[in-house]
Amino acid sequence: MAIRTVYMDNNATTPVDPRVAKVVTDSLDLYGNPSSMHTLGRDAHREIERARALTADMIQAQPREIVFTGCGSESNNTVINLLFLPKVTDGGRNKFISTVIEHPSIYELDEMLTQRGIEVVRIGVDELGKIRMGELKKALDEKTALVSVMAANNEIGTIQDIAGISTMVHDAGALMHTDAVQAAGKIEIDVRKWGVDYLSLSGHKIYAPKGIGALYIREGAPFGPFLLGGHQEDARRAGTYNTTGIMAMGAASEMVCREGRAETQRIARLRDRLEQGIKDRVDRIRVNGHPTDRVAGTTNISFYGAEGESILLYLDMEGIQVSTGSACATGSLEPSYVLMETGVGAELAHGSIRFSLGRYTTEEDVEYVIEKLPPIIERLRRMSTL
Repeated sequence: MAIRTVYMDNNATTPVDPRVAKVVTDSLDLYGNPSSMHTLGRDAHREIERARALTADMIQAQPREIVFTGCGSESNNTVINLLFLPKVTDGGRNKFISTVIEHPSIYELDEMLTQRGIEVVRIGVDELGKIRMGELKKALDEKTALVSVMAANNEIGTIQDIAGISTMVHDAGALMHTDAVQAAGKIEIDVRKWGVDYLSLSGHKIYAPKGIGALYIREGAPFGPFLLGGHQEDARRAGTYNTTGIMAMGAASEMVCREGRAETQRIARLRDRLEQGIKDRVDRIRVNGHPTDRVAGTTNISFYGAEGESILLYLDMEGIQVSTGSACATGSLEPSYVLMETGVGAELAHGSIRFSLGRYTTEEDVEYVIEKLPPIIERLRRMSTL
């Protein structure tokens, strides 16, 4: 009998929605360079601007405030690059504030920023993954140029109060960026209500292909391009337009606007059933992240006495794709820094699995995981020396 395939790694990447795939194939006929003035170029440019409007609608922005990039990491790096602009750092503002649980495209830039004379401060989080607001308030001062706080964490799903944080940041005269890659399609985003100056998005987290992202830049906010050498995107991001990716991003964004709320409610029910089913059948576990302020599809669970990479591999043999709570699968022996910062010890961090449900997760998938996981944990615990 064929092994059932259950995909629960949607936080890493989502499958391309068939409706988006249709847009991709149709876009291949629009081979004209969107920067060209002839008919084929104008046709491609028209579709790009339509996609820009759809992407803007997803976050309640204006189309002119959207710049298409290659991915969420490029969007994040573009914002960090602003710290080297005189119009941002003039007046002695040479401090950058982020958190201890940011995505590596923010987290790993500290050394580079320090070498350029930027003071870097990382704000801690509590055991549920919420930013310590008092610590942030204390760190904000007249030297602060930019603050970056992710809207929802990729590992534990905890959602931050971006609107409240933005108010504090602006009161200090600084600029506010949020990495909303894991939030898009999972919670409602309104850049006006959130009060952010910059916001990062990624197409492959909302059922579009890889290789396309977007950056929201509030009209009037200081900006300088990260990629130079072309007039594209009003000289804000050089490089020939990725017509196919941009059209796909627009189509995926439109589906979020139309279907996102109902989809999120359905996924939340499945997530709750998965968690309860595991709790009922497996003892000595810890559910990581905030119990309520958490994106619908994410559940990160630590299993006492079992190693995360082994759990992942045994689940994979049963056709279940998940992610480990440690970085072992990417070649590192270090436990997840996100879990460690929330107070999860090294042993439990190494024994963590992230289940991230999505658009195509079914009730049958959830029940299959609940059936297959307990004997795997039991087997690993018998083998373990922990």
